[in-house]
Amino acid sequence: MKRALAFAMAWCVAGLAHAGAPAANATYDKVVDDIVAQYHLPGLAVGVVRDGQVVYTRTVGDLEVGKDGKISSRSIFKIASNSKAMTASVLARLVEQGKLRWDDPVVQYLPDFRMHDPWVTREMRVRDLLIHNSGLPEGGGDLMLWPEPNNFTREDIVHGLAYIKPAYGFRAGYAYDNLLYVVAGEVAAAAGGASYETLVKREIFEPLGMTHCRVGTFDRVEAGEVAQPHVQVDGRYVPGNVDPPQVPAIASAPAGGIRCSLDDMLVWMRNWLVPDAKQLAWLSEDQRREMQTPRTIMPLSARRKRWDNAHVYAYGYGFRMADVDGQWTVSHTGTLSGMYSMMAMLPDRKSGFVFMINADADEARTVLGEVLMKTFTAPESRPTVAKYADLIAAESTPASASTQKPSAAMPTQPRVALAPPFDATRMGTWKDPWFGTVKLCPEGDRLRFASEKSPKMLGTLVRVGDHWLVDWDDDLVDMEAWLDFDNGRMRMRKTDPEGDFSSDYEDLDFARTGDCPG
Repeated sequence: MKRALAFAMAWCVAGLAHAGAPAANATYDKVVDDIVAQYHLPGLAVGVVRDGQVVYTRTVGDLEVGKDGKISSRSIFKIASNSKAMTASVLARLVEQGKLRWDDPVVQYLPDFRMHDPWVTREMRVRDLLIHNSGLPEGGGDLMLWPEPNNFTREDIVHGLAYIKPAYGFRAGYAYDNLLYVVAGEVAAAAGGASYETLVKREIFEPLGMTHCRVGTFDRVEAGEVAQPHVQVDGRYVPGNVDPPQVPAIASAPAGGIRCSLDDMLVWMRNWLVPDAKQLAWLSEDQRREMQTPRTIMPLSARRKRWDNAHVYAYGYGFRMADVDGQWTVSHTGTLSGMYSMMAMLPDRKSGFVFMINADADEARTVLGEVLMKTFTAPESRPTVAKYADLIAAESTPASASTQKPSAAMPTQPRVALAPPFDATRMGTWKDPWFGTVKLCPEGDRLRFASEKSPKMLGTLVRVGDHWLVDWDDDLVDMEAWLDFDNGRMRMRKTDPEGDFSSDYEDLDFARTGDCPG
């Protein structure tokens, strides 16, 4: 362990020794200054690698607004879905060790694993868990993962998959999902003979010397500098969903629950860009190619075509691949409430960048990622934060009256509190086969929605026009929901049909199972 850490530290120092060229620093400093000013970010950590060497690092802002503690290169952030490549790497390590094969059936390791279709259950291979072609709807079952914290276990997730109806044929298309990465973590645990958290530490953090990364339960004080999430309230960022002193393990860790520092992420990125003999001993060239081979073609947006002259967009094992201005890129983003990140590599140039933001900052991530990428692929285009912020603003011009959403799509009408006596056909306990039980029961003079396993999904039912709306108590629940009742069934819908796919209310189908307690 000591030898591994000493090697990793020397490797980092060797890379950082090349940082600090004045012209490059001035260029990147302006980008960072501009992105923070444009979007009023509470905190940001950025690192750039060029020709295999770290040429720039910068951290700005606070670990938690309103409290002492500045972000440094040692501060740990939630890297969200950038965790997926680490989960895939654990599996790749087990493949090299002869403990599993990519084409092994999932049921070989998890006999209780079930998909909605028995044939898909039999045919699902380990590699299929990683490439978003399972037939699950986009974000299907994500309500078992978020909002955090909740009481769903990995066993609940494996069990619940059988009840989530497919949106398309197995291996017939692409739709991003998180649950199968949780299953992948359980496959790794079964094949590796240890918990997912133990495997990540043993197979990734320790051999690569990623000393600040955390997965599973940890102590905030022991961990040191822990960046906290921030959300926008009344146009400014405030801390939201702040970590307790003892940070708990979460079921979603294989899909998006790992935390790392900027220093760690630069070690991780250089391991892929410029592996030396020790890194190649950690993972062979064959398995590296396996991980970064395009497997599932992804939809190519008009923006990618227009901004990047892109022709291909595909998913591998925890990585996305695309051509940008004629250059091959390997990347991923991370998105959690209050935490956004991105890692992007240009393998042919042994170059790339990584950044982490402790805020809800979708547009800021898009702009910063594009500007940093263009410094490699099209520097002559003079990429600036203002340029891409303006392009996004131009895309967001108000729709014409003929394309506005119908009034029922958004809760724009007054919210009217329900008054007793409440409709007995709507009150009671309701159960969905994968999400479990919720209660619609009186509490004083209000009718309340309460989820048994997702305690943050607690709210009050109100009327908006002719519709029932759940007004969540916690502002961190991403999307409000309409409730529809019909013959003893209850369905839910996002108030914004184009909202975050992880609020997959549309996949729920509740049956009434009983009266309210008492």
